[in-house]
Amino acid sequence: MESTFSRNLACLRQDKGLSQRKAAAGLGISQALLSHYENGVREPGLNFVIRACDFYGVSADFLLGRTMDRDGATIAPDELYDYSEEKDNVLRGSAAAALYKKLLVNSLGVVFDLLGKTGCRSAVKPAFDHIGTAVYTVFRHLYRSDKSLSEDFFSVPDRTFCAGVCGADMTYSELRLREALGEHVHDKGHLPPMDNESLEQGYPVLYRSLLQTLHDTNTRIQREVDAAEG
Repeated sequence: MESTFSRNLACLRQDKGLSQRKAAAGLGISQALLSHYENGVREPGLNFVIRACDFYGVSADFLLGRTMDRDGATIAPDELYDYSEEKDNVLRGSAAAALYKKLLVNSLGVVFDLLGKTGCRSAVKPAFDHIGTAVYTVFRHLYRSDKSLSEDFFSVPDRTFCAGVCGADMTYSELRLREALGEHVHDKGHLPPMDNESLEQGYPVLYRSLLQTLHDTNTRIQREVDAAEG
């Protein structure tokens, strides 16, 4: 609980753009004590937790890491099934599927960690929406290839899906992501280091997957561009 609480406490302060001194004053404690709470050195009492919830406008469940929703309305993170953590995790029947799965899981780990480090909370949801729609699209094409299955499984009608609504949705979520990051850089100018050396040091295991994914995508897109122009 302490590591999750302290991390959330620090992130909430950073989201509001407050220094420890100003946040401590608003919370009615010393800066030194707030620093101890944010670094997990000391565990606060219930009264402080309540004050912090009121001050940052979040639920106690969110602050304590029991839910991902600030209002406490969604499923707790530890209730979500994480396929990437399964022991001897292998997708049966296809070595290529297993390889691509690992490349994506590891790459997304880096991307969402970097998004978290920006402190730009408004960019996280459109990033998820963009990738989530890609997952939805691939799964739905897989699903509808079995003609015995009913399209009623999906709320978006088959005709609408085939008309390209998912592509439009991805374009819109990409626009929202770009705008969120642009506003964040304009207002705060804070982004984590993303040069090759920093990424390699920060993600010594995962970075190779990201690099491979970027390289493969660059090569494929450039090949398609060259073919179109040729």
